[in-house]
Amino acid sequence: MNLASKDVSEDFHNSDKIYLNNASVSLMPLQSIEAMKDFQISYNSMGPDSIDSQSFIAEKLQNVRKIIAKIINSQPEEVILTQSTTDGINIVANGLSFEKNSNIIIRGFSHEHHANFYPWLRLQKKTKIKNLSIDKNGFFNFDEFQTLLDRDTTLVAISHALYNTGSILPVEKIGNMLENNTSFFIDSAQTIGCIGNFDVKKTKCDFMSFNGSKWLCGPMGTGLFYCNKKSHELLDPITIGGESAMIYDKTNLAFKDIPDKFQTGFRNYVGIVGLESSANYLLKFGMENIRKKNLYLSNLLREELSKVKNIILYGPENPEERTSIVSFNIDGQNPQTIVEKLEKQNIVLAVREILEQKIVRASPHFFNTESEILEVIDAIKNL
Repeated sequence: MNLASKDVSEDFHNSDKIYLNNASVSLMPLQSIEAMKDFQISYNSMGPDSIDSQSFIAEKLQNVRKIIAKIINSQPEEVILTQSTTDGINIVANGLSFEKNSNIIIRGFSHEHHANFYPWLRLQKKTKIKNLSIDKNGFFNFDEFQTLLDRDTTLVAISHALYNTGSILPVEKIGNMLENNTSFFIDSAQTIGCIGNFDVKKTKCDFMSFNGSKWLCGPMGTGLFYCNKKSHELLDPITIGGESAMIYDKTNLAFKDIPDKFQTGFRNYVGIVGLESSANYLLKFGMENIRKKNLYLSNLLREELSKVKNIILYGPENPEERTSIVSFNIDGQNPQTIVEKLEKQNIVLAVREILEQKIVRASPHFFNTESEILEVIDAIKNL
């Protein structure tokens, strides 16, 4: 059987709800929920702070770093465990040093997700913020990017894919344009787990942040921060504790190597167990198969909605330039009201925004089915 067309919906839920809000928080495989339950029982039985539990936890942390490293093609020690995408962004925003005439380049200002906008905006007392102007889908002009880029550019911070239009930005091209004195940060919350095979090395980024609870189908409170081994000395940790530093000469502190350097006090062990189980499930299905399934479902939804006279679609026409996000409005209807009406029919979508424009966002994942998409289309037509 072609895995890209396989129905795995029963592995994720047994309710009558159609869940199309995976760009926010995805459903988890039922096996991951069971894995978390089994872990808690075992952890509690052996004694949460016992000699036995220490080796047990160390193995779990090592396992999840290995599998995430496999998904992004990095070294396991380059994977730092956090609580969210936002955590990783703030590690960079608050850990970098800025010279007197330095600048950073971001894209689209308020078109960007708040988590990848506010931390950079807050730095404007320390450094100049340069903004790339965008088109209606959120793409920018590379000639303008080249103009803004100079020897004083400390950092370029870009989303890999956009939460509102689903546009996939050319991060590899950006990475190839940067000189050694400019660091590169990628917010990949909207790509890891849904975009297919991914190689962080090809992006030439120094830092990347994403989470486990969107397209990786892990639990809430699980985040991942990639730090290139050659780049960690560019950052001072924003928190410090016994896990991340050590004393020498009685009073002087030295930071440990990565991943410990940025991972003070991490305790969400049960979340990591759930994430490991989900990541294993996704790898078994195949990242390219996930991408194919997602494109099929989103193309079907987009194509059928485009036939409805009063529906306005947003995002790139070319499916290769977008994720499975399908954003739309119905002329004359309030997006919030649309989402509320659909949820009463057991269909879960979300309200988001493109600049000041409120929109309805659907974001199918590979466990959704063709029949679900067709049911959603009928429901929207009948609003």
